Amino acid sequence: TPTDEKSDEIRQWMDSFINKMDCFKAEHHRYVEEAITLLELALWKSKLDEKEDSCAEGTTKRARIDGERARRDKRITCGADMVIKNVLPFLRLK
Repeated sequence: TPTDEKSDEIRQWMDSFINKMDCFKAEHHRYVEEAITLLELALWKSKLDEKEDSCAEGTTKRARIDGERARRDKRITCGADMVIKNVLPFLRLK
């Protein structure tokens, strides 16, 4: 009957729409993850640049080892976790 055919068409359209929305949500999630990674790296680089501005030109082996340790420490202390925690709610879908 025509009513059953229309119901089937509407159901197919709804399923198609829901599938597209799921794809768009997944794509948005990937973009958010990428944006968070870039934000974290930018904050880390900013913190490293602060330190490098105050460093001397000549470095010894000991200074390079300390520099590597400082890079790791700066990644932890760059504040990215706090910034991301406050930015993320604006990027999430509701």
